[in-house]
Amino acid sequence: MVLTKRIIPCLDLKDGRVVKGTHFVELRDAGDPVDLAQRYNEQGADEVVFLDITASKEKRGIIIDLIKRAADQLFLPLTVGGGIRTLADIQQILRAGADKVSINTSAVHDPSLISKAAQSFGTQCIVVAMDVRRNFTPNPSGTPIVLPHGGTCWYEIVIYGGSKPTGIDAIQWAKEAEVRGAGEILLTSMETDGTKKGFDIPITAAVSEAAGIPVIASGGVGTLDHFYEGFTAGKADACLAASVFHYGEFTIREVKEYLKERNIPVRL
Repeated sequence: MVLTKRIIPCLDLKDGRVVKGTHFVELRDAGDPVDLAQRYNEQGADEVVFLDITASKEKRGIIIDLIKRAADQLFLPLTVGGGIRTLADIQQILRAGADKVSINTSAVHDPSLISKAAQSFGTQCIVVAMDVRRNFTPNPSGTPIVLPHGGTCWYEIVIYGGSKPTGIDAIQWAKEAEVRGAGEILLTSMETDGTKKGFDIPITAAVSEAAGIPVIASGGVGTLDHFYEGFTAGKADACLAASVFHYGEFTIREVKEYLKERNIPVRL
């Protein structure tokens, strides 16, 4: 059986609104999250991701209300991330109607959260989000990745919305997340985020090869061909995009029809 490749719109949330930036900064308003998610539902999205990018504790009530509102209106899987620190947070989000939760900073601080969450709620519910950036400083424990124009680097995990480096090698972290019970990896490269120059293929392919769980490629879509590259050169199981969908450059249906013409298995 051939598994279909997924197209996933991502809605970054701030103060209950959808925003989009470049390299994680310069945020612009892009609309109401439930209205946008409903549009993507109608266009044939395979899933929708809500990421509360500011995720301060006082905003938690807003996103729970949003999840309930979205879950009532949508007929597709909903993944929610941002500011999730405890098993109680995960339980609250799943009870509100989300199908999966995405954990990032809290998993780096306490990797046992992945194991406990997978045991409590099932691996299929737990997505480990990895924000990565290229690091050219020699690191004996870093996995060397060859770049397209020559040279090598290793990719470092960054947390708190890309603002804090950790010294953790991305490949090693992906393997640990899988061992601890993550069901999927959501991989975003800060190098390409918001640039519309395409996914960061070297790290996407490396993580896809290293991990035995699905990898969602994120950060950098600008053309239809970038989706194709994510699945072929990047070996991803799903491609996630934001601004090209929010600002109407492509519909999800257009993306899927293009991919089908190029023999990528998709659900139409």
